[in-house]
Amino acid sequence: MTETIHQWVTDINTPLWQILIWLLLGVGLFFTLATGFVQLRLFGRSIKEMLGGRTKGDDPHGITPFQAFATGLASRVGVGNIAGVAIAIALGGPGAVFWMWVTALIGMSSAFAESSLAQLFKIRDHKNGHFRGGPAYYITRGMGQKWLAVLFSLSLIFCFGLVYESVQANSVVVATETAWGLNKHAVGVALVIFTAPIIFGGIKRVAHVAEMLVPLMAGVYLLMTLYVMAVNIAEVPRVFSLIIGNAFDFSAAGGGAAGAVTAAMMNGIKRGLYSNEAGQGSAPNAAAAADVKHPVSQGMIQMLGVFVDTMIVCSCTAFMVLLSGVTPSETLTGVQLTQAALVEHVGAWGADFLAVTLLLFAFTTVIGNYAYAESNVRFIANHWMVITVFRMAVLGMVYFGAVAKVPLVWDMADLAMGTMALINLIAIVILSPLVFLLLKDYNAKLKMGKEPEFKLSEHPGLKRKIKSDIW
Repeated sequence: MTETIHQWVTDINTPLWQILIWLLLGVGLFFTLATGFVQLRLFGRSIKEMLGGRTKGDDPHGITPFQAFATGLASRVGVGNIAGVAIAIALGGPGAVFWMWVTALIGMSSAFAESSLAQLFKIRDHKNGHFRGGPAYYITRGMGQKWLAVLFSLSLIFCFGLVYESVQANSVVVATETAWGLNKHAVGVALVIFTAPIIFGGIKRVAHVAEMLVPLMAGVYLLMTLYVMAVNIAEVPRVFSLIIGNAFDFSAAGGGAAGAVTAAMMNGIKRGLYSNEAGQGSAPNAAAAADVKHPVSQGMIQMLGVFVDTMIVCSCTAFMVLLSGVTPSETLTGVQLTQAALVEHVGAWGADFLAVTLLLFAFTTVIGNYAYAESNVRFIANHWMVITVFRMAVLGMVYFGAVAKVPLVWDMADLAMGTMALINLIAIVILSPLVFLLLKDYNAKLKMGKEPEFKLSEHPGLKRKIKSDIW
């Protein structure tokens, strides 16, 4: 019976993700062109918004824009940045890195759109005063489709709140077993002990921890890469040339002209989308919790998160691997490939460094994923008992992931992810006129020399539809 269900899930997943990959790129291109390349025009402004977002806003219940950025990045930066990039290179060659970059640059506009909408349609939780929002909220209030919003929330809760927590925990176990031979049950218990007080503190505590850990872990990983590049500075131009050349290599053996490019493109695009989550409807759940003066502010900050995840963190792994000279093989891929590359660069302690890095990446992803899921649980049933049961279930899945591997569960998570991404992409395209209105309002106030502040009273037609007391 299990094998039959597994086959059904696989049969659905294959065509679903083949369609979704092109749909994600297509929607990204749509928003890129329709906004006049917002990711390039407002890139400098997004950095300013992010750096200036460390201070508290006027509302004591919201998290800071920087905390929302860190929470989104906590979920984005995970195992995919270390294992996923190495797998992309092993399967698609160095050219896959180029297509990861392209995917990120295009996806930044989708991230901008979904997070701006999440801010516009956010609500205030009547029980604790915190802001909540995300695709479920803009699907309900913007499109009037509550049933679709519930389906989205259930998919996200299952995928990010439960199964992906297990995936991250399992990655921690693999890394610590390989590096130090630690018992997986002990690691599982330790993960539960460290995770429990954070998630029981709700999104504000998650945001506070993410604000401390994410810049630290990303900064240390970047410094290691800069060291590796400095030591191999003469080889860096060659690696750049290899990445660009292989991305359009029409003479590679095995797959022929189309096969070579397709392998690089497909693996780069798939791993890039998996890592940066642009357009999938996950990060907007964190974006909505921030206290900002204009929805576009958080839209820009979250699009910057896509850039940091792929253009910086994923590139770190790519250059470590490609500068090492280590050749991928059937037995040397994923984490093992990155680990072997780092050992080649710095010696045996490189394996320990990568284990600690992977542990931090996976742990912050666990708490970042929880923040996404909590918002959706509260959307369906905002009751303390439901939230408590859900938190216990998350801890149970963290331990389960540490001690067990069930392929069917992972494939079901991909199905849930595909479902939520499909729903979100349809929603943000339908609601795209509101994205353009927000961007126009923001640009107009910038041109007037004002610090942009969104006021619903200035848009009577929108005010009748949104009925918000926040803006």
